[in-house]
Amino acid sequence: MPAKLVALIAALAAVLLLPVVAAAAPGEKRVALIIGNGTYQKVARLANPVNDAKAVAQMFKAAGFDSVEVRQDLGVVDFKRAVRDFFDAAQASDVAVVYYAGHGIQVGDTNYLIPVDARLASEIDVQDEAVSLDRIMMMLQPAKRLRLVILDACRENPFLARMKIASASRGITRGLARMEPENNSLVAFAAKGGQIAEDGKGDHSPFTAALIKHLVVPGLDIRLALGRVRDEVIRTTASRQEPFVYGSLGGDSISLVPAPSQPTYAPLSDVKGDYELVERIGTRKAWEAFLASHKEGLYADLARAQLDKLIRAEGVSGSPQAALATPEATALSRPGIAAGDTCSRDQERLAKLRPFASQTWAREDLKDVGQSTTCDQVRSEAVSLLVHLPTDAAAQQSGDGNGVGF
Repeated sequence: MPAKLVALIAALAAVLLLPVVAAAAPGEKRVALIIGNGTYQKVARLANPVNDAKAVAQMFKAAGFDSVEVRQDLGVVDFKRAVRDFFDAAQASDVAVVYYAGHGIQVGDTNYLIPVDARLASEIDVQDEAVSLDRIMMMLQPAKRLRLVILDACRENPFLARMKIASASRGITRGLARMEPENNSLVAFAAKGGQIAEDGKGDHSPFTAALIKHLVVPGLDIRLALGRVRDEVIRTTASRQEPFVYGSLGGDSISLVPAPSQPTYAPLSDVKGDYELVERIGTRKAWEAFLASHKEGLYADLARAQLDKLIRAEGVSGSPQAALATPEATALSRPGIAAGDTCSRDQERLAKLRPFASQTWAREDLKDVGQSTTCDQVRSEAVSLLVHLPTDAAAQQSGDGNGVGF
């Protein structure tokens, strides 16, 4: 038997005549650290950071992130410990994200995130009582494909008015300083330099509300997602606030949530050759398998015609009149078809099925041969093939309740 015919038959049995869905690539490891600081002890509290953090954490959990650590109202010790622990979580990760909502401050060219117990009486206290953004970026380095920091932290800062400045050369200003992150890293600020990020009058800040809507759209590149966030914040704040992103990525598309897998079909090369092979088999299942792989074109139309013919024939054979007729009478009543010709045809069909007697599709065709043949020898061999299956196939047959039963 030609090797191509063997390959085609094996494909028919393996796919059970249905489309084959491409196996999904191993999932990326995605981790996130979410921090919301709102209950400040030395200055007025912020209304929304805790709510924002909860909503963003839920978003990442729903998106299937492997690890989502949520921390709220952190003092300086707990803040630094949370960042250090996230370094361990980011090991062997593909995507690592840190989201922070709360107060931030710029001292010189360095950005700091402010814990809830910070006093910040002078600029000297910042290094001891705040957490530098550089430290957070360093903790993201183990991530291989994307390192993302999202900062909803450019609010009007009450610490500025009370801090003593020791050096005029080290300016302390509202907003956060621009950054130049490297190695597949992005830093997304809620507002560009010189602007104040609004805390929001509802449950969430304008920036976080837009993040929840756009950031985890399946298959959407992170750069486009952040662009949509920017556009929405500009619109909802009447251009008072414009988010800004620093950093760059390579040419590959990177999304926080992969696009849904699309079904593909088992390829069968050489449509004409495939058609001829299936025509030699001549069963309904074979034509259905052919059409599962070849949906368009001349040969697909011919295959549909062949399949329709078989379906109509099955409908006629299932009518009450056909049920009263014996196989022998049916065969002998056909003009020009002698009993010997019928036996030859059934023997040829049996010979094609014999090498594949352990396959589900072949067992069903063997049953059909045994039921419809007018030849005792063919019927006997069909029964024998079904009864003497290999052990594993026989066990499967008995387990699924499909007996021989002519």
